[in-house]
Amino acid sequence: MGLSEKINDDLKAAMKSGDSIKLNTIRSIRTKIIELSKRGTGSAITAEEELTILLSEAKKRKEAIEMYQKAGRNDLVDQEQRELEIINEYLPKQMSRDEAEAIVKRIITETGAVSAKDFGKVMPAAMKELKGKIDGKVVQEVVKQQLGE
Repeated sequence: MGLSEKINDDLKAAMKSGDSIKLNTIRSIRTKIIELSKRGTGSAITAEEELTILLSEAKKRKEAIEMYQKAGRNDLVDQEQRELEIINEYLPKQMSRDEAEAIVKRIITETGAVSAKDFGKVMPAAMKELKGKIDGKVVQEVVKQQLGE
């Protein structure tokens, strides 16, 4: 079952259950997918594009959580965290920092990177392999740490 089908099924279930936060969150994801599918290229949405949509929506929620925490709006923090949990259900299983470090070490070896000056070689390769599996900020931290920056 593809992401679109799963979202449509979950949307129906959320409507029946009356869970308004889940319903609105799934609707927002579904809207983004529909917008992308109507972009006029005539090709179907790829799994990579679906992942990009989910990551974008998750990032928006994380940023909103930070802003609401700074403003002391715990009611809105709770809502955004619930929405983030719902979006995370559709994302691939997140890997640990240790797993990411092992992959980054391998990429550093493969690219022949030796210092912080090689960050530009390592980071794109690391993001290509780790996209959707771990937060990009963590990948950046790990790469900088491994290169001794």
